[in-house]
Amino acid sequence: MTIPTFETIFAVPMTCEDCIRDISGSLYKLDGIKNVNANLKEQLVSIEGNASPSAIVEAIQATGRDAILRGSGKPNSAAVCILESHAPQVENKVRGLVRMVQVAPNLTILDLSIRGLSPGTYHATIRESGDISQGPESTGGIWEAVKAKKEGSPCRGVLGTIQVSKGGVGSVFLDKPIQIWEMIGRSIVVARELDGKLDKNDADTLVGVIARSAGAWENDKTVCSCSGKTVWEEREEQKGKGML
Repeated sequence: MTIPTFETIFAVPMTCEDCIRDISGSLYKLDGIKNVNANLKEQLVSIEGNASPSAIVEAIQATGRDAILRGSGKPNSAAVCILESHAPQVENKVRGLVRMVQVAPNLTILDLSIRGLSPGTYHATIRESGDISQGPESTGGIWEAVKAKKEGSPCRGVLGTIQVSKGGVGSVFLDKPIQIWEMIGRSIVVARELDGKLDKNDADTLVGVIARSAGAWENDKTVCSCSGKTVWEEREEQKGKGML
């Protein structure tokens, strides 16, 4: 399936036109990048194409600069899910992130990145419930699994698999026939077994609630009104907690 192009906006520290040339040059090396526009005054870079957000961040970071996703897609067409471990022995609970963008009437792309897990193959699924009070154990069954079995059709709640390397890092770019609004408030579980019993004490099982995210140009925050921190200070704080 050919993924339509979409827009993503990133905050990137830039000081001059050379910065823009470096960033643009790195981004245009990626497959699927159609257009790159940078605004020095606003410290924002707009990218049109169908490359994954994680690949875009890596390309920008390859120039020696950091990047923070500020928005993607059209209004009400983006979502995010922070994946955490509920195992008591895990110190840094945040282990992954799923970025979701609806790029067509019935097509959503998912950019899933995780770190800190044991090497191997993991299954990512959308669950019926967004209740994570007991970690993955309280999220219910796989979304639409019963319906899919009854109709003999593929289950939309089964997102796919992700391979985690020996270094504990994994990423995958998926597309599913789902609309963003159908997922909001549900949860995503990443676990070794697709249909196995979920255990909140398993350090290699992650879970998070799917929440609405800003569309392109909807998030213009530069300082958090709650903490007074800039987005870059917040970034370092989250990285210290294990966020990608």
